[in-house]
Amino acid sequence: MSDGETPSDRLRDRAAGSRLKLWLLLDADRWLVTGLLLAVVFAVLLAAGMVAPDAAETLRTSDSVDTLFQALLTATITGVTLVLTLNQLVLSQELGAVGDQQERMMGAMEFREDVAARIDTPVSPARPSQFLRALVTVAGERAADLRQAVGESADAELREEVAELSDSLTENADRVAAGLDNAQFGAFDVVSSALDFNYSWKIFAARRIDERYGEALDSEASDALDELIAVLKLFGPAREHFKTLYFQWDLINLSRQILAVSVPALLVSAVMMAFFDPTAYPGTVFGIEWVVVLVAAATTLAVVPFVILLAYVMRIATVTKHTLSIGPFILRETDDVTEVEWDR
Repeated sequence: MSDGETPSDRLRDRAAGSRLKLWLLLDADRWLVTGLLLAVVFAVLLAAGMVAPDAAETLRTSDSVDTLFQALLTATITGVTLVLTLNQLVLSQELGAVGDQQERMMGAMEFREDVAARIDTPVSPARPSQFLRALVTVAGERAADLRQAVGESADAELREEVAELSDSLTENADRVAAGLDNAQFGAFDVVSSALDFNYSWKIFAARRIDERYGEALDSEASDALDELIAVLKLFGPAREHFKTLYFQWDLINLSRQILAVSVPALLVSAVMMAFFDPTAYPGTVFGIEWVVVLVAAATTLAVVPFVILLAYVMRIATVTKHTLSIGPFILRETDDVTEVEWDR
């Protein structure tokens, strides 16, 4: 397994697209993304008003303003209905009979006990960031144990592959652990750092070492490899669980924010339909007709709920796309994978 065969650990390096695009989709504050999108909407409307022939005259002599804001009013009401549907979706995950709740509780406790046993502590951490940090830190320690266990092996290729896996894993674990340190759940930092731990590739690499050199490993090295794989296998469901909780948290925040801005958006649309007279605003500002500026500004305010929804859904969809698989499956096109031999 040469360096050229090892994919990058960072999601931003593995994913297609520019760093700016991924920053906007993932890391940027959602209100900042909303503001940028609204600025684009306003600028495009102004540009269209400047370029279109007789745009101001068309607004004054036709019913286009009423038609536009009637459609926006209907869309806002539909958006609020969608928000209520999202809230019901989130609530449906929390509602259930006492037996179902007990089963969820027992499953969570059993998983925490499994993790505690693997990380050699009486009780596993309670905070999501520290829970994931403990797993990646112990994974790095198990990789170091494996490297030490095969240090005296006569098989140079085995030592080389284990050293490469160990170096990659410990470096990745240290970087992810630093990102998770003191990260607060609810912010994207926890999920963002967890996405940069390429556990699925490391499980594949460790199992491939077991397949190729299993018979050459002594008991100490074999146990160290099994322990490493076991810890990595626990990280997958832990990350997926916290990712799901984060999505629920984000959808709740999204619902509250859309409900908060929907009333002003409805009022803007209603005022433009009931009271706005395009003929009452002659003159220009910076060479642009006043009526064009006012209609563009009102339209931008009216689409705020939709733009907030777009900003949040972009991040949720991006994270979901890059975490569709759990375990050692690689869904994207890549030249970085050496296939396992299959003789049948």
